Amino acid sequence: MQKFILLAVIMFSTHLYAQERVRDYGIEIGVFKTGKNNAITDVAGVKVGQVTLIEGDDIRTGVTAIIPHEGNIFRNKVPAAIYVGNGFGKLAGYTQVKELGNIETPIILTNTLSIAAGLDALISYTLAQEGNSNIGSVNGIVGETNDGGLNNIRARYVKAEHVLNAIENAKDGRVEEGNVGAGTGTICFGFKGGIGTSSRVLPKSLGGYTVGVLVQSNYGGVLEVAGVPVGQLLEKFDYKNDISQHADGSCMMVVITDAPITSRNLERLAKRAIMGLAKTGGIASNGSGDYVIALSVAKENLINESSDYYSPKELHNESVSPLFLATIEATEEALLNSLFVAKSMKGYNGRVVEELPVGKIIGAVKSNQIKSMSK
Repeated sequence: MQKFILLAVIMFSTHLYAQERVRDYGIEIGVFKTGKNNAITDVAGVKVGQVTLIEGDDIRTGVTAIIPHEGNIFRNKVPAAIYVGNGFGKLAGYTQVKELGNIETPIILTNTLSIAAGLDALISYTLAQEGNSNIGSVNGIVGETNDGGLNNIRARYVKAEHVLNAIENAKDGRVEEGNVGAGTGTICFGFKGGIGTSSRVLPKSLGGYTVGVLVQSNYGGVLEVAGVPVGQLLEKFDYKNDISQHADGSCMMVVITDAPITSRNLERLAKRAIMGLAKTGGIASNGSGDYVIALSVAKENLINESSDYYSPKELHNESVSPLFLATIEATEEALLNSLFVAKSMKGYNGRVVEELPVGKIIGAVKSNQIKSMSK
């Protein structure tokens, strides 16, 4: 693919992977084990690319691209479903996924007013793929949250070139979190939010499947960490003083598994990600766009439209329950990682959003664990 010159200065964090994630502090979420990288890329073939735009006083935004498999996605479509926790959002491509049960492009996350740039890039990317010379319709999947608290969102700094660059540079392995990509300017529970990811691997007795989650956190409520109401302990939570203190915001959650399931059970899987959001204290408020995109990249279930028939494998309903729990756990941890890794940021109009006071939170969580063990 052609190399694109970025239109703004791109500054990647100098503390790459240095800021610790929630698990690094000894706080383990759930009962299932994580994958090697504890990231969505633990699902074989999945890649993530990010472009971070930080310049001057008002550019605090970016793009996160998720590539479900290495082939031609349009010609080998991916079973998918989308669940809407609360629909105050601008997720592009939803109706076709609902109707047909698949996606045909990478998934792009960015800010609210850059949906058009995301779609433009996905169309260009798809039309340029070898074997796509005769197509005349592309259903691009672009999700968003509003980063206008730290970013001059009306200026629309994200361009199609940035999106294409994120796609082109996507890779497997570790995924940078916090103030990067689509999470560069986001705010969560009044603290700096961002990109977070996590994974779970089921034991062989339950199929050995992997579930990976990536989130863009920008929502509110009353923060909880490992069941401890730290938002209350810190006396920082929505509606603390009066009803005018709103909890509006948004959260994009992407769930990918290698388990052989199709759109019906993927929608059930997507619903469980909302439970992971709730476990962090999120409330999916009136003005929040909370969406889950769930995919299965099981090779035997990719949709080759050159064939007249589609004969996928499908786990029995009773075999999907472990995947539900894995999704809840990975979503909760991904959301917490987005907070724990994010750093304080000064942005548009001089606004400063502080990072999570990790030390205070760790102390509260450890104290609660000791109390629980002593009972």
